[in-house]
Amino acid sequence: MNKESILKQTEEYVRKKMEDESSGHDWWHVYRVWKTAVHIGEQEKADLFTVQLGALLHDIADHKFHGGDLTVGPRVAREWLEGLKVEEGVIAHVCEIINEVSFKGAGVETRMHSSEGMVVQDADRLDAIGAIGIARAFAYGGYKGLAIYNPDIKPAEHETFEQYKNNKGPSINHFYEKLLLLKDLMNTKTAKKMAEERHRFMEQYLDRFFKEWEGEE
Repeated sequence: MNKESILKQTEEYVRKKMEDESSGHDWWHVYRVWKTAVHIGEQEKADLFTVQLGALLHDIADHKFHGGDLTVGPRVAREWLEGLKVEEGVIAHVCEIINEVSFKGAGVETRMHSSEGMVVQDADRLDAIGAIGIARAFAYGGYKGLAIYNPDIKPAEHETFEQYKNNKGPSINHFYEKLLLLKDLMNTKTAKKMAEERHRFMEQYLDRFFKEWEGEE
């Protein structure tokens, strides 16, 4: 099994499939998660081959674009990796990561069961916060036709995945329903440290947003 060749082919496959996506879940999101996962994985002594495959394929068929179906991503990834003759143990591990990586609501536990899964999940969550996270939140809101903010619609704490995936609240609510929660949900020591400054930046942004909303700044 030529790991370098498998990673290169997977990179090219994902890039071609996701390059023109416009909701903030595009190739460049995957690229950032991939590079961040490698950095965290090195620090946390995780298996970097599994980490890289999990990061590259984590959004290959995201449930948000397949009617909330969580089985599509692992199925597409399995078909691809089997075509490359990847060992079954690695395929099963990568598919487990893809199945468990996504945030599914404040009240829904999404615990990873391996260090590699923790690394990929942390890298994905880091890309959802900070400056890039803010940009992605509004890109996705625009893609879904959501309002930027409506003070009459309050954030909700989703107790089930069904509630979370059917949510149509304004983009600002997403900060309180997910983004501001992620700092305390990081798995690894490396990611916890990286999340601190990104979290602070979001708090500063929201403070400014609400001041401007009321005409104070």
